[in-house]
Amino acid sequence: MKKEEIFQAYKDFIMPTYTKVPLIFVKGKGSRLWDIHNQAYLDFFPGWGVGNLGHCHPKVMSAVRDQVSKLIFIPNNYHHPFQAKLAKEIVRSTYPSKVFFCNSGAEANEGAIKFSRKFGKGERYEIITFENSFHGRTLAALAATGQKKYQEGFAPLPPGFKTVKFNDIEEVKSAITEKTAAIMLELIQGEGGINIAGKDFVLALRKICDDKNLLLIIDEVQTGVGRTGKLFCYQQYGIIPDIMTLAKALGGGLPIGMMVVRKEISDTLGPGMHASTFGGGPVICKAALAVLKAIQKEKLLANTEKMGAYLFDKLNALKEKYAVIKEVRGMGLMAGVELNIEGRKIVEQCLERKMLINCTHDKVLRLMPALNITKKEIDKALGVLEEALKQSQT
Repeated sequence: MKKEEIFQAYKDFIMPTYTKVPLIFVKGKGSRLWDIHNQAYLDFFPGWGVGNLGHCHPKVMSAVRDQVSKLIFIPNNYHHPFQAKLAKEIVRSTYPSKVFFCNSGAEANEGAIKFSRKFGKGERYEIITFENSFHGRTLAALAATGQKKYQEGFAPLPPGFKTVKFNDIEEVKSAITEKTAAIMLELIQGEGGINIAGKDFVLALRKICDDKNLLLIIDEVQTGVGRTGKLFCYQQYGIIPDIMTLAKALGGGLPIGMMVVRKEISDTLGPGMHASTFGGGPVICKAALAVLKAIQKEKLLANTEKMGAYLFDKLNALKEKYAVIKEVRGMGLMAGVELNIEGRKIVEQCLERKMLINCTHDKVLRLMPALNITKKEIDKALGVLEEALKQSQT
């Protein structure tokens, strides 16, 4: 199809649920994307958090090619070796637990919500969540999300959620009742503007949950799989969650979700209580194993810490230089640059210069490059960003 035919097909046949950028990409490798005209773009927000290895990592491609030729799908009432291997590897890398496989972050969070209600035995069902959180677009995940703009038009949402101020332990304590079953949070709110949970706050949440027999659910859909310099962000805080949800980067570009439940309570859901037709299929499990292997073999956690420190040094230097930057915050290779102007024009100016970034909450630029990013690529990206910032002041 020609360019205009593709654009027209989207208008005619695809529901308009996304704000579209008029670009057609046909190839990707590492931190580069190529459009239909073979023009290269530097991708500093690969896959909205999916591309922790960049695009088309060789280990992932090799694993997928091999498995597609052998077995693509098998229902979950049978066994296959790669689901077993992936579950074992996740448990080895986290804490004594069992896992449930699904297809997305929203599904993983739905599973955690459903699990907490079963854990509460019909008497406790309320979940405390936080302002500016984002947990997904399905109805229960949407009800858990602490941003009204995503909920508008979808009432009535499922009941049982209380939203309180992020990093405010007194508000949490005030919200707990005899009906509370769980507390659910992102340690770094991605869609909410790269807001970081304080260590003392998280430790206090863990103690509250222990004291009151509540579940601590950590949503690591965006922070997981190496993004912050540890394999999982909760490892930065010295706590163990009762439930951790994963998705995005785990599949290397293919859809996967996972709920990782502390072993002592993992049999709360038994046969027939929850399911996912495509969850944990052979192809995606083999791809996810390749992702974890690449992170280990290529020392990408160390690279994330090193390049993350370099990125934040460069961003803070820009903050000193340009008054338009209000704050720089983040962890590892998850950076937020809060502006005192609308960020949309900066994103557009970067796009004109063949670089892809994101803006959330109107004024927070998000930079989340691949974990194998190089110093040279960071220098190029920050050069583009500086040109865009200069442009914004003229």
